[in-house]
Amino acid sequence: MPSAYTLHRQALSEMLRAERLAAPGEACGLLLGTGTHVHRAVATANVAADPLRHFEIDPVLLIAAHRAARAGGPGIVGYFHSHPNGLARPSQTDQVNAAGDGRVWAIVARGRITLWKDAPSGFEPLSYDTVEG
Repeated sequence: MPSAYTLHRQALSEMLRAERLAAPGEACGLLLGTGTHVHRAVATANVAADPLRHFEIDPVLLIAAHRAARAGGPGIVGYFHSHPNGLARPSQTDQVNAAGDGRVWAIVARGRITLWKDAPSGFEPLSYDTVEG
């Protein structure tokens, strides 16, 4: 596996909380930080037409996060979403919608979180360590 990422415990807690609140639909949000370190997870509205089966991060919040990063705030390391089906791996829909931009995708399923790099050749598994904030 490629080098380990670090995730603040609070970011993990926020992803798990978002999963619980969105059930039975899909939760989604942003992973903010620097390099291979995720400082925060920020849940966003899922604006997908069918949020029980798909996710779409609220574009207003996504644009605001990009603007904040350009102004010196934390960068967008990647995104997270949940899989109500319980599978903590990229789905076929995820594969089709992936940008291949190298960002991290965290997938939350039944309290389990896995990380994946959205590589041009497809998703690659990533390891991570949890750190205190």
